[in-house]
Amino acid sequence: MNTKNSSNLALISIVSLVFFLAAWEIYCRMGFIEPLFMPAPSKILSRAIKMLNNWSLLGHTLASTRRVMVGFIVSSLVAIPFGIFLGSSRFFMAVFDPFISLLRPLPSMSWIPLSLLWLGITETQKYSIVFMGSFVPSLLYIIEATKNIDPLLIRAARNLGASEVDVMREVILPGALPQIIAGLKVMLGIAWTCVISAELVAAREGLGFMIMNGKEYFQTDTVLLGMVMISVTVMITDLVFRKFEKRLLPWTL
Repeated sequence: MNTKNSSNLALISIVSLVFFLAAWEIYCRMGFIEPLFMPAPSKILSRAIKMLNNWSLLGHTLASTRRVMVGFIVSSLVAIPFGIFLGSSRFFMAVFDPFISLLRPLPSMSWIPLSLLWLGITETQKYSIVFMGSFVPSLLYIIEATKNIDPLLIRAARNLGASEVDVMREVILPGALPQIIAGLKVMLGIAWTCVISAELVAAREGLGFMIMNGKEYFQTDTVLLGMVMISVTVMITDLVFRKFEKRLLPWTL
């Protein structure tokens, strides 16, 4: 029954999308929408085929994906242990809280001038923007996930003779991991906004560069194609993340 309902809902979603695209195409062909401002889906598809034939679309997509994944993975590898450490210690949380509070409001765009000054127009600069844009929010998710562990479970483990390492491995980490994974999934989407911001300002390839280049030459179909590719790539990475989550957290299924 659940499978049947899921299939029906998927069919409804597909029909809804097809209806929207058909209406968009018809309105464009009837002249109700100016092509310069909103080209028809067929024009966007034609641009996609042209860019696929010369491999430029794949190149831009892979460049942005690489930057996102490198920056996001490095950010997560630093934020997870540091966040669990701060969430488990009131003293060190008090020490680092002023710095976290100062960094938290800063958007990724605010780091671009400094990163260009320090690193130039390099791949490392793009990675740093993704890192700085996603590190502090990820850290906050992980700290809160660690704090939400029931203290009774921690005390019970200690009373049974568990060491601090055992408590961390057997109680805190398994308990916090579902929330940590949920937070990182959100941060993966934010990492994409970070890299697009960096590519819009200083890049020679990538989906952000492709969008800005399309704008400069009044190629609205290229701009919209870049936006579509961002959404498609995020959906694909999210599906991969869900597969990883199912393997890592089988007890949550």
